[in-house]
Amino acid sequence: MSSSEDEHSDDSHSSHGDSGRKRTPSPFYLPLNVAFYAFLGSNAIAAAYAPIQDCDEIFNYWEPTHYLDHGYGLQTWEYSPEYSIRSWLYVSLHVVVGMITRIWSSNKKTQFYVIRAVLAFVCAACETRLYSAISRTLNKRIGLLFLIITIFSPGFFHASTAFLPSTFTMYTSMLGLTAFLDRRGQNKIAEGIMWFGTGAIVGWPFSGALLLPLLAEEVLTSIFSGHLGNTLWQIVNGCIRCIVILGLEIGVDSLFFQKFAFVPWNIVAYNVFGGEGRGPNIFGTEPWTFYIRNLLLNFNVWFILAASIAPLLILQALFGGRTSSSQTLLRSLAFVSPFYLWQAIFTVQPHKEERFMYPAYPFLALNAALALHLILAYVGTNKPGTLMGLIPGKVKLMAVAAFMLLSINAGLLRSVGMVTAYGAPLKVYDALDTPGVVQEGAFLCLGKEWYRFPSSFFLPQSMRAKFVKSEFSGLLPGEFPGGNNMQALLAGTSAIPTGMNDRNEEDLSKYVDISQCTFLVDSYFPGQPTTDLEPDYIHNKKDWEVLACHQFLDASETPTLGRTLQPYIISGVLIRSGAGPKSYIAIQKPLKNLGHLESILLEYVLDYDRNHRRPKPLKNLCDLGSIPPEYFLNTAGAFDL
Repeated sequence: MSSSEDEHSDDSHSSHGDSGRKRTPSPFYLPLNVAFYAFLGSNAIAAAYAPIQDCDEIFNYWEPTHYLDHGYGLQTWEYSPEYSIRSWLYVSLHVVVGMITRIWSSNKKTQFYVIRAVLAFVCAACETRLYSAISRTLNKRIGLLFLIITIFSPGFFHASTAFLPSTFTMYTSMLGLTAFLDRRGQNKIAEGIMWFGTGAIVGWPFSGALLLPLLAEEVLTSIFSGHLGNTLWQIVNGCIRCIVILGLEIGVDSLFFQKFAFVPWNIVAYNVFGGEGRGPNIFGTEPWTFYIRNLLLNFNVWFILAASIAPLLILQALFGGRTSSSQTLLRSLAFVSPFYLWQAIFTVQPHKEERFMYPAYPFLALNAALALHLILAYVGTNKPGTLMGLIPGKVKLMAVAAFMLLSINAGLLRSVGMVTAYGAPLKVYDALDTPGVVQEGAFLCLGKEWYRFPSSFFLPQSMRAKFVKSEFSGLLPGEFPGGNNMQALLAGTSAIPTGMNDRNEEDLSKYVDISQCTFLVDSYFPGQPTTDLEPDYIHNKKDWEVLACHQFLDASETPTLGRTLQPYIISGVLIRSGAGPKSYIAIQKPLKNLGHLESILLEYVLDYDRNHRRPKPLKNLCDLGSIPPEYFLNTAGAFDL
């Protein structure tokens, strides 16, 4: 690429001059083991703390995994053999990890986090391979910038360990891009096709579009160089590998559905040729600016740099002062264009989701790193008579350092803010682990909080999730038939469930009466009005008691700046930026022996004062979440746990 010719990697200099001279390590290069641990550390934090942002991840992937691991789980219409548009092969890869985890731990939440940890490891391995290829074939400074963008961007923070096909295709995009960058070896084109094909077959079929610019460049280059025959053979080789993977995909899915199932095609057919009343648009649409706003939130200035790389490359070719061959410019544009192509394809689609951008994140990071590399090369010019030559080096260094620190801190604040503001659903279920709280056959009910349910992995083995009617009027998941062995599980995955449809039409049989609920998960947002179907359960002290409660950001009442950079650090104290009224997510249970809530709270405060010798005022109902459940267990007749 042109950037590598203008400021070549240090490897190229070793072939000149004294061959015995010891090579000076590049200040921009991190050894691969250090880079791997840096990637892994960032991803491990995401695995431990990142909230689940998409209910599709919960119900279409965590729940089927839970079903195969534990014999029960919630089932979406996509897993009905009638439609079969979700891959059991992709789910099964994660089931294996969960089953291995059960060797040393029967705790389901441990399984959940171990699966996430494995995803963090796989992502770090893919990131390290791509970092190595960028540093070796382009420039070590570009590699370092890629590493910084990847580690500190909120977008990668959430995508790295998400249990989603789009995350899987992000992994394969990294490996495919690595193969096309690294031309060492005889079958790199075939390897690249295989990785992009694997992402499209096992993960998300639309991700195959990312391959097209890279493949087109290889074909055009081979025509001009006279090596078209070899390139065509490698393309055939790559296609053969993809056919083998497709055969495995069809075989596994057909086994689970007990009929021939071509899931990648079914996904394309439904989303592209679904017809009236079907397809992705029935699940909501967004304006064309959605991805611009979303990528600015998740990548801040890195997105702007990524979007500017094509004009910068053209300007460099026209006015850079060094002659770049048309082949070099073509190759450069081929590597930066997949991001533009992906943006164009999904911007024109009415239905938009943040996760749809995941497969293109590696290209975004590469584009941004290339753009900043070119800008730094220009800024670093000391040629007399030029604008940059007039600016002192220390001033330029301070400006670059300030830019990098601000960009990194903006990403970190966004990531920390997402955890602190939206982490309640991963915490509130911890109260169910207290011995004696959950009895055999207990039901945990979900009303308006159904889409933030973190999966059955957060429920005790004896508890089942149920739905109560809320203002939501779409199709909720049903339940897989129970199974305690492989034969029963296959019978469950191949059975056509009742009440399912591909038009998002509500099925009332999915609900239970609230009188059947042993526990209820609800939220309180001061800015949202209550209705008959969504009353204020949390403050209904007459009928419900709060078992656990955690604060949750009310996005509708919080200014944009407060949602963009959630916490500001001032004098060592975290304060909420522009936060609205306090909102909560709580687990409650019906009061059977109605006691005096105020008396119990007062008694707890006094007891806390005596034991800890400092006041512990309970300012609102959510403070109940800070009271140890054991206290209520030892308080006669007040809270029947």
